[in-house]
Amino acid sequence: MSSVARRFHDETTHTPYSVHTSGHTLDWDNKPFPFKVYTDAPTVPLPRDVDVPAVPTLQSLASPAPPATRLTLRALTALLYYTAGVTKKKTYPGGGEVLFRAAASTGALYQTEVYLIAGEVEGLEAGLYHFCPGDFTLRRLRSGDVRAAVAGAAAEPALARRAATLVLSAIYWRNTWKYQARGYRHLFWDSGTMLANALAVGDVLGLAPALVTGFVDDEINRLLGVDPEREAALELLALGPEGAPAAAPGDLPALAHDVMPLSSEDVDYPALREIHRASGLATAAEVVAWRRGTAPPAREPRGPLIALPEPALKSLPLGEAIQRRGSTRRFGHAALSLPELANALWAATRPVPADGPAGLVDLYVIVNAVDGIAPGAYAYWPGRGLVTVRQGEFRREAAYLTLEQAIGGDAAATIFFLAPLDAILAAWGERGYRLANLYAGIAGGRAYLAAYGTGFGASGLTFYDADVVRFFSPHAEGRDAIFVTALGRADSTQSGMLISNTIQPAPRRP
Repeated sequence: MSSVARRFHDETTHTPYSVHTSGHTLDWDNKPFPFKVYTDAPTVPLPRDVDVPAVPTLQSLASPAPPATRLTLRALTALLYYTAGVTKKKTYPGGGEVLFRAAASTGALYQTEVYLIAGEVEGLEAGLYHFCPGDFTLRRLRSGDVRAAVAGAAAEPALARRAATLVLSAIYWRNTWKYQARGYRHLFWDSGTMLANALAVGDVLGLAPALVTGFVDDEINRLLGVDPEREAALELLALGPEGAPAAAPGDLPALAHDVMPLSSEDVDYPALREIHRASGLATAAEVVAWRRGTAPPAREPRGPLIALPEPALKSLPLGEAIQRRGSTRRFGHAALSLPELANALWAATRPVPADGPAGLVDLYVIVNAVDGIAPGAYAYWPGRGLVTVRQGEFRREAAYLTLEQAIGGDAAATIFFLAPLDAILAAWGERGYRLANLYAGIAGGRAYLAAYGTGFGASGLTFYDADVVRFFSPHAEGRDAIFVTALGRADSTQSGMLISNTIQPAPRRP
């Protein structure tokens, strides 16, 4: 099978040779600014007092609240804040400052941008807006109701009736500055962790969030006014109740707003642009045909199942868990309990309300220190339990597989998200590559929520692609490594390693 995605994935794999011989260095003087700022668009300040109902984090993943009958600006603001807002900051000696966001991002580079298609939002005029977390405002890019244009581009009539739709995009350079062409994978990991938050918060608020991954790329990009050579739409998220369908807006003029430069210059990675173009959809008819793809057949466990406890839904309120989140930079060797691990695995594999298939990503786990289960390597079957792949102590192997980073071996458990990539590409075409990385990102983001909601930490990691598959083979044959999330308790002797332990959480307002 000739596939741009297959070639891109293979050419951007990490190996010990590629990592240790890479001549790539970080140009700190040219690091992209972390916020996109439209300098000429009207601003709409958002309410500063935001919160969500005090629903336990795991309960938010188990069952949504009853559907809301309206979408208010206050509810929308809460969703924006807990999805993409600045939740806390850390100041270093000498005046340096780092702002931390609600959702994890590879390298804390935050390349995911959020646009809002507002139709029936109480307290907000219909239009297209950009959300800037830096000053916590919306900037109006288009006036008028454009929901019908989004619905047409997505071949999804319901989007013309939903109260609002978020559009997540990515600015390539903000991530490729560090990760080069491989950063394309990160675009979907990071938008996935944001969507994990947005789906949970949307459910708590009764907004019935629904993810749309199929759409005509050029039409959505033109609607947003972005240059797809530098920034492109990734996903849509419908929110709020349905009402009367929006009328067609007619011909929409091209946008030409001024934007503050991110850095003095950017570096182009043609391979990234090639895979994004190859995975695009050109017409509404193509979108409809694409949605007819079928999920890979369900696997059956190979070997005896080790039962796991039912999810214990007692946990911190969702808003508090998001406030506490901060990628753990060093783990101690303290053990997790078996219910804690079970909660994280359960959370990671909750169904996603989306137009794409379920079951694209399989979870494999190296267990180093979990009370009630022997150290070893395992495969997880949602709702059924674990199957032993290899028995033994594998801290050293876990550290090696996660790019020779100690954190992977120090973790109590490290989750490796693998996918049958060739089967996905056969069923879903080049765009299936987006799905595999996105669903792994959502799963990792939900594992984050479970971890911080129940009192331990998590960190997303990169990895040696082929070595991960070899380690879990023959059980994992036919799969590719997609993403990694490590779980454990922070090393309390290391000052500043766990953000949420060293920075007082911000008040529940931006």
